[in-house]
Amino acid sequence: MSTEVKLPELGENISTGDLLKVLVKVGDKIAKDQAILELETDKAAVEVPSPVGGTVTQVLVKEGQKLKVGQAVLSIDENGASPGAGTGSAQASTPVAAGKPERSAEKRPAPSVAIPMQPAKETQRQPQAAQSVGARTALEVRLPELGENISSGDLLKMLVKVGDTVKENQALLEIETDKATVEIPAPAGGVVKSIAVKEGQKLKVGELLLTVEAAGAPSSAAAPVSEAPEDARAGESMRGIAATGSTGGEPSAGSPMSLEAAGELAEPRWEHVPEGYIAAGSVTGIPPSEVPAAPSVRRLAREIGVDITEVRGTGPGGRITQQDVKDHSRKRAIEGAARGRMAGGVIAVHLPDFTRWGAVERKPMTGIRRKTAEHMQEAWTIPHVTNHDRADITNLEALRKQFSKQVEVAGGKLTMTAIAVKIVASALKSFPQFAASLDLAKQEIVYKEYVHIGVAADTERGLLVPVIRDADKKNIIQIAVELSQLAERARARKLGMEEMEGSVFTITNLGGIGGTSFTPVINSPEVAILGMSRASWEPVFVDGKFEPRLLLPLSLSYDHRLIDGADAARFLRWLCDAFQQPFLLSLQG
Repeated sequence: MSTEVKLPELGENISTGDLLKVLVKVGDKIAKDQAILELETDKAAVEVPSPVGGTVTQVLVKEGQKLKVGQAVLSIDENGASPGAGTGSAQASTPVAAGKPERSAEKRPAPSVAIPMQPAKETQRQPQAAQSVGARTALEVRLPELGENISSGDLLKMLVKVGDTVKENQALLEIETDKATVEIPAPAGGVVKSIAVKEGQKLKVGELLLTVEAAGAPSSAAAPVSEAPEDARAGESMRGIAATGSTGGEPSAGSPMSLEAAGELAEPRWEHVPEGYIAAGSVTGIPPSEVPAAPSVRRLAREIGVDITEVRGTGPGGRITQQDVKDHSRKRAIEGAARGRMAGGVIAVHLPDFTRWGAVERKPMTGIRRKTAEHMQEAWTIPHVTNHDRADITNLEALRKQFSKQVEVAGGKLTMTAIAVKIVASALKSFPQFAASLDLAKQEIVYKEYVHIGVAADTERGLLVPVIRDADKKNIIQIAVELSQLAERARARKLGMEEMEGSVFTITNLGGIGGTSFTPVINSPEVAILGMSRASWEPVFVDGKFEPRLLLPLSLSYDHRLIDGADAARFLRWLCDAFQQPFLLSLQG
């Protein structure tokens, strides 16, 4: 006999839900009460059990579909029922429409409000999923953590193809984030069996990249780990509350919250939160993946650029609703507009229909271009002032040519930029406010006791700013060699994110292209930046007569909230004197 299974009642005032996952397929033999669907409602993620046992003959729905109570979801032939309902592959789930579920004596009663506490760092991630295939292991390689506050990246290039034999730690693909390009290594040696992504695709942390068939299980030391997809983990963590009504018991082996796999405690810890109005992440310190919000709410937050941990939940037990996310976004937009900009992204302006006047082509912004646009918009809120001056580098240019071969032997190139790094590093010792930052929230000025100089580099992907660390402690040859290496790494897309962080002052040189002066934009949270243009020979009146002198245009932009115009003029004049008389570096540097 064929039975049509319909979506049962999901709870009071709940008439629909989003289908997260179909747990069975046509031909599967299932037992009564076995979970057949994973469904997300406005309040929780739940599993829908089968009312009968038998063989699945037809699946009438698909993942991602919105289902209504009473809608047919699949057909089951009861003549093919498995003996012993509730055994075999049946999962211990709770019928949604069957009232209160029974709890085993081993399980603890559910707290009135329970939010998963942040587990130890090692338990927040899980090993790459592996399935045994005969004597070999099929290893799913997922996108690992890419860095702090980085949840996605653009796939630049696949470095392997199906059938390739790879070694452990061999680069599999190149990912471009907002800050740098990184290579994703193989967790184990083996043969690439399938590739789930393609070049140009935007990938999220935890997303499946490819499958490698390796001999035996991967070693725990070598296998990289990655966070499970946010929506899946949120569903799992809430399912223990919404579907079973219990937070106790043994976690399933495949559960993202399973701590046995990580060699930690036997079950997750839970924190009791008072009933009512709470701040999800900002108060409790709960990571984004454990904030009490349905996957649809998380998806909405991502789409409109809201940090879910900043949203206050007004739902049961502080659960975040879609309206909470919208209210938070609206409030943030109003606050951002009051500051003259939209918070959290580039201002979206209305554009005309350009196709009215001719053909157009649209290309997606790269990660670096998006980040540059956001950062420049934020930086432009700084009250910029730019002073211009010219340095006589006639004698310095002669010295540069004289010692250039010596630097080339050391592996670098003696450029005017390298010399400028040393000059600026020395100047910051005498003018520490140019290496400071403003902390307006605390009404303080942050003076740094280190001198790390950023140098803007023009690349095919956009502007990158590698950093020369402790420039005040290095000689010009050392700076020139390091600068050459960083520039090469930038062009080859090999710069690490840590190599572009921590600068106190930035130098940008457009002299190789041309121009007489420009206004460089301050690299926030820095307070000043030096721009260099192309040097040119000009007649200068010296000792009663005109002489040809090589003059270098310098442009200094500074934050007028911290630096006064007179200080900026003195700083820029100090730089000009040092360019003109390098001996000053040994006297004052």
